[in-house]
Amino acid sequence: MAKRKRLTPTLGTGLARPAPAPEAKSATALIRGLGSVRPPIADVAHDAASTNALAEVAQTLTDARTEGRLIQRLPMHLIDADHLVRDRISADAEEMAVLRDSIRQRGQQTAIEVVALEDGRFGLVSGWRRLGALRDLLLETKEPAFETVLAIVRTPADAAESYVAMVEENEIRVGLSFYERARIVARAVDRGVFRSDRVALTQLFAAVSRSKRSKINQFVTIVRQLDPGLKFPTDLTERTGLALVQALDADETLAQRLLVALTAEPDRTAAREAQIIARTLTQPGHAAPAITGERPRKPSVPETLCDGLVLRVEKDGAFRLTGPALDNHSFVSRLLTALRDLNDFRTDPELGISDPLDDPS
Repeated sequence: MAKRKRLTPTLGTGLARPAPAPEAKSATALIRGLGSVRPPIADVAHDAASTNALAEVAQTLTDARTEGRLIQRLPMHLIDADHLVRDRISADAEEMAVLRDSIRQRGQQTAIEVVALEDGRFGLVSGWRRLGALRDLLLETKEPAFETVLAIVRTPADAAESYVAMVEENEIRVGLSFYERARIVARAVDRGVFRSDRVALTQLFAAVSRSKRSKINQFVTIVRQLDPGLKFPTDLTERTGLALVQALDADETLAQRLLVALTAEPDRTAAREAQIIARTLTQPGHAAPAITGERPRKPSVPETLCDGLVLRVEKDGAFRLTGPALDNHSFVSRLLTALRDLNDFRTDPELGISDPLDDPS
């Protein structure tokens, strides 16, 4: 029987063993492509892209917050509703009830506008009615949902811009009475936000017609003279208010007589207040003395000429200067020098300028 031929060497012949089969790679190592392992540079690129994306998102949020485009949820107790003198004196009870019911059922739909203050609080710019409704609901229900308010943090350039924003919102949403419009003009000037009533009118009510601004300006007279005594000033109609202004201009004693009559009935109603005003207007008073010449026939509203110096033109044409600046001897000396120089300006023939006080136009 023929022997079979040995195909593999026997142990001990000195021949090398055959090489083992290549080891199969782990399935977890085959991540991408055709079984290739992701190189380290891919991990570096991935981490850099993630970091850049997060930085871009953070910058976008920062820009939105800075530019007043980000709605935030702020604690209710941090909102200072009296940061600005409000133009709206009171809110209609029925309208406020409707607003509270809407917020109770659907939540706050429109954010208020605030400005960041130095002490970590926020001053209210617009949204006075919404903030009031939320506070009423918190007091009524004690629910945590009403402990915060949706707000946009604005960064106005100055106080004047804040007042303009407040007035514009109320002009667009719910029109104010002429008295309320005039009152915010007077209060903003008194606080030094604007240097005069004319400037305040022009900036606060830039979008309204000239005739409407003129009527607001006339109501400023009522605010200046009667605001402490009026209990229902927003009930003054346009016609009644303008007639009252004419009467105040014609009779210098009328304002004081009205204040006395109003103070005598502190518990009066709106209808009774209107009766008191009408009755006082019909009572005889002391007519203002006749004014001749070209000087003003009615006192002007106080106008701030510079820091600490206020000018008022009286009914007799006298110019009255008041303010703390007059306590500064150096300032008074410079002021007198400037006034004396005006005489040279008026009479210098080389300038070809006539005396403005003699101008009949």
